[in-house]
Amino acid sequence: MNAKAVTNEYAKMRHRQIGLIIALLAVSASALTAYTSLGSGLLDRLDDPDGFGWKVMFGGLGMGVSLVAPILLAVLASRQVEIEHTGNGWLSSSTAGLTPGQMCRAKFIALGGLVILATIAWGAALIGFGAAIGIESPIPGGRWTAYIGALIVINLAVLAFHILLSAKIENQLVCVGVGIAGILIAMFSQILPDWISHLTPWGYYALTIQSAYVGTEPVYFDLPYFSVLGLAVVGGGLFLAITGRFDRQEA
Repeated sequence: MNAKAVTNEYAKMRHRQIGLIIALLAVSASALTAYTSLGSGLLDRLDDPDGFGWKVMFGGLGMGVSLVAPILLAVLASRQVEIEHTGNGWLSSSTAGLTPGQMCRAKFIALGGLVILATIAWGAALIGFGAAIGIESPIPGGRWTAYIGALIVINLAVLAFHILLSAKIENQLVCVGVGIAGILIAMFSQILPDWISHLTPWGYYALTIQSAYVGTEPVYFDLPYFSVLGLAVVGGGLFLAITGRFDRQEA
């Protein structure tokens, strides 16, 4: 990847409100998780030896991510790609030797690094929140790490999809509309068969939820490692293949 192309993408972010969107991504899911956890009686069971507090925060994070990540990732990709459509950036970059496919990969690397940091912030903020309010059971560090890693893969897959969609469709309202549809898919996938959830990247938000109520108590679920790995391999392969086709077409 052309390092200069990635640097140019960061320069384009200055007037695209990318920093604000990343901040919303980092803060909103964590805030929703804290709010729903407190509403679940977290403060009344801080001394629960079975880790009630951590379980409700796992479930709250899954819900919060499903509500905010699809639309914010859509807006993030749309804002970064829109400038190429409005400013004839595809053609001007092509004359400088930078193909549309290379530009899409540069956008993914530039935005992807910020998305990874925002996702890590979810885990760090919630661990800090749980420790600050006094949850007495041990922090499930391994489970948190695995879950945040899975969310990074899912977020990057959704981001890659929206970069390709925004590059192909000039009307960015369509792309944002797809992001809104992604919220519905992520939410309804929680009650759909797993095989249906595997068909879209948004369905993986439901597949990887780590805790939910069974009866009156929250319980942990196993993380579907192979499903997340499959998303990474298939999603990455498709992104490279499609941007490779962009390389061979005229801007």
